[in-house]
Amino acid sequence: GGGRHPLYIDLPPDLPWVMADEQRIVQVLNNLIFNAATHSPESSTIRVDAQRDGVHVAISVSDEGRGIRPEVLPHLFRKYVGGDAENPDGSGGVGLGLAISKGLVEAHGGRIRAASGGPGQGSRFMFTVPAVEGAAVGAATDATRNRAGPRTDARVLVVDDDPHTLRYVRNALAAVGYDPVVTGDPQDLSRLIRTKKPDLILLDLMLPEIDGIELMERVPELADLPVIFISGYRRDETIARAFELGASDYIVKPFSATELTARVQAALRRRTQPEPFVLEELAIHYEHRQVTVAGRPVPLTATEYELLRVLSLNAGQVLTYDVLLRRVWGRPHSGNSEPVRTMVRSLRRKLGDDAASPAYVVTRRGVGYLMPPPDDI
Repeated sequence: GGGRHPLYIDLPPDLPWVMADEQRIVQVLNNLIFNAATHSPESSTIRVDAQRDGVHVAISVSDEGRGIRPEVLPHLFRKYVGGDAENPDGSGGVGLGLAISKGLVEAHGGRIRAASGGPGQGSRFMFTVPAVEGAAVGAATDATRNRAGPRTDARVLVVDDDPHTLRYVRNALAAVGYDPVVTGDPQDLSRLIRTKKPDLILLDLMLPEIDGIELMERVPELADLPVIFISGYRRDETIARAFELGASDYIVKPFSATELTARVQAALRRRTQPEPFVLEELAIHYEHRQVTVAGRPVPLTATEYELLRVLSLNAGQVLTYDVLLRRVWGRPHSGNSEPVRTMVRSLRRKLGDDAASPAYVVTRRGVGYLMPPPDDI
């Protein structure tokens, strides 16, 4: 694989504009096309399609390659999948590209998944990005962005030790209606979150005496807030680590005010307007904090619901005991995973999920848990 491949692109003429960062979506497409080429015979066709899907645009990249075994599909978007993941013969695997693509798509408020008939039957990777309602084809990018409009009541906390960056970001956010709060002191982060109650955090990756990833691990108040990292350099490993810890996005200096505000808006939209999660008979209605199985309401405690919510928002990705303790219970890992195990047992019992063959909460022994991807994207 990896040779020359004909690329067939099918875009309907009435396809709406999307609310997305062009550079990042191109990065996702490049990752998916490269992945398709790597695992397909030379000269076989790679197809890119797009269509309107409700309030989203669904984009797919299909190949005629080696295909993917059904049991591997839920694990493709982890940080690394070994040599036998996509290849029945064990020749090669999937690296950081799919994990990064998942993070970028979800940062836009979309979902990504893979489908395949099995070994030898090719594969199809599909992702969604939000459509701009009422935007005609050919409208200017800035006009499209302004029509969607940011949440003017959203408060954004910016943590960066560079006063020039703080001033630039503050002015860019204020110009489109956000309420920026800025600080150059990472030690003040917890207090500012408690007192200012921000809706989103812009966090510099490299800070004096501590980096942003360490803060994500140490500051419990960050666990349930969208965090966008700001960095002066681009490394795939760092981006993947940021997404593993729950970051919403990652923006590299220098960046324009348009890119910055588009990223902030996409992250806020995902937080405030999540779509219901549907997996087989399970449905999670985030807006109303309601869970149903086969249409029957399932009463959950606050912690049970929060555990289910965090797992579902990271569907297809294994969340370790450490991450779950931090994001659900708001405390660092103490070496005791029993609170997580106990809560999962209770949650499974209420959902009617068979621990021996679970449909909703799957165990990765000695590591943590995951939920399979939802039925639709």
